[in-house]
Amino acid sequence: MIKLRLKRFGKKREASFRLVACNSTSRRDGRPLQELGFYNPRTKETRLDTEALRTRLSQGAQPTDAVRALLEKGGLLEKRVRPAEVIGKANQEKARKLAAKKVQAEQKEKKESTDASDDSAVDTQES
Repeated sequence: MIKLRLKRFGKKREASFRLVACNSTSRRDGRPLQELGFYNPRTKETRLDTEALRTRLSQGAQPTDAVRALLEKGGLLEKRVRPAEVIGKANQEKARKLAAKKVQAEQKEKKESTDASDDSAVDTQES
């Protein structure tokens, strides 16, 4: 299977990446079938060979997650929501609602306890 992946190059701690098409079994920095673009994460510079990328995608090449994000930003692929994102966002929303209910319950309990202490203070003054 053909994969679209990033191939690292550049100095130590100053990495840049080439977007390449290669076999899924080949090493990360092995010899690619074709170079399709360039990405520099420090400057966010991205250059893509759109025609070659469209050709490879039409042939069934599968992009990695990082490459998919670059292609979505470049407008070559439609943004798709991964199932993990949907589940994660639903869990976050559920946690927010539970936290809000807990805060409201604590505030209500605190208010009731202050009202009760005010009532007892009034009772002692009347006596």
